[in-house]
Amino acid sequence: MATPDSPAFPVAEGETVWLYEKRKKIHPRSVTGWFAGWRWGFVWLTQLVFYGIPWLTWNARPAVLFDLASRRFYIFGLVLHPQDFIYLTALLVVCAYGLFLFTAVAGRLWCGFTCPQTVYTEIFLWVERRFEGDRAARMRLDAAPWSFEKLLRKGGKQGVWLAIGLWTGFTFVGYFTPVRMLWAESFTLAFGPWEWFWVLFYGFATYGNAGYLREQVCLYLCPYARFQSAMFDRDTMIVSYDPTRGEPRGSRSRGADAGAKGLGDCIDCTLCVQVCPTGIDIRKGLQYECIGCAACVDVCDSVMDKMNYPRGLIRFATQNGLVQRWDRAQTLRRVLRPRVLIYTVVLLLICAAFITSVALRSPFKVDVVRDRGTLARLVGEGMVENVYRLQVMNATESVQHYRVRVEGLAGAMLASAPAFEVGPAQARWLPVGVRIPPATARSLGPGAHPMKFEVERIAEGKDLTATVQEKSTFVVPR
Repeated sequence: MATPDSPAFPVAEGETVWLYEKRKKIHPRSVTGWFAGWRWGFVWLTQLVFYGIPWLTWNARPAVLFDLASRRFYIFGLVLHPQDFIYLTALLVVCAYGLFLFTAVAGRLWCGFTCPQTVYTEIFLWVERRFEGDRAARMRLDAAPWSFEKLLRKGGKQGVWLAIGLWTGFTFVGYFTPVRMLWAESFTLAFGPWEWFWVLFYGFATYGNAGYLREQVCLYLCPYARFQSAMFDRDTMIVSYDPTRGEPRGSRSRGADAGAKGLGDCIDCTLCVQVCPTGIDIRKGLQYECIGCAACVDVCDSVMDKMNYPRGLIRFATQNGLVQRWDRAQTLRRVLRPRVLIYTVVLLLICAAFITSVALRSPFKVDVVRDRGTLARLVGEGMVENVYRLQVMNATESVQHYRVRVEGLAGAMLASAPAFEVGPAQARWLPVGVRIPPATARSLGPGAHPMKFEVERIAEGKDLTATVQEKSTFVVPR
């Protein structure tokens, strides 16, 4: 056991030793370049979509609205009911296979360019730079004692962060409550309890994740970083440092002859570490912390330009490509390998099935529920009657008229009017009594006998005839 006097435990007697190292705050340096431009392009694209869609209208309603109270979900011209959640499952499967495919081809592009955590961290860092300056200035400000200037800069940054977070929470709730109504309620703070909860929860989650947790979400909370290695192989395009070209690294003047000094192209400026949002050194090889943002690629290329060296010391490459010194064409040819082809075929099949299913989706749905209070009863002239409740869900945004028929039982008739209407995107419960004559009842005998309800949409205007059949049973008493 180590003691305070032993070299393995060089601390003074009575001193507290923490077994866990305190997290060192990462101050990423700003960077410009080709990949940085793409990253900001996706920031604008994702935020325009997220913040803009709730304000779009379609048929005098929000274009996208998940109306949980009425259990209807509007996605532009598509109206979905809870029974349509199979489409959500299919969409999740498509996203999963898409993630597998893109990861097998080019690593963690999702993480580096379009993941909400990355996007909002980029936005919050931009705000931080506007108030506190770039990396060196932010580090000096953090180390400086509190003053009026520091309070002003820190307070201004926090205020903007909170505003962005709350606006993000407000927009999120706008997908479930019509955002224009929510906007009117915001002036009087007349939100409902769940609206208050989600605006504040989502807002402060954005504020905390993008403002403080940042890379810790990627390193410790996100499971993708842990199982990505199962989707990588030696032909996956990843951000890579070329050690054959870069080593041995060392500083030198711009006009120095690196070959005469026995040095590689890496000048050991550490800028690749300073721009990394997770604080890793890409020169140590592939690490699970790398999110594939390519900030190190941009900054290294700028250094190579200044040194008049070829670009690409840090670049997107494959492990096989680096080892075997493949050029870009040879590397890209290996993209179409069996794993990628299988992922692509499966993804295309799922997408085709999903699109076909949505295109051929019935414009209405029917559910049949037996009346539990009355299974079977005798009515006038000895006829046997069963009572059912039909739920007809109109999946269009216009009034629809329907007609009900019964099939499978000889002489069966409806005890109620066969025609009815259902309002736009509404669901209607319809009590239906089915009767059979005594002769049919005697021929069938006691017990449950199969039958079908056929609900037909009556053609009107541009709406064509459509029919839905639902199975049920008819009970003949003893």
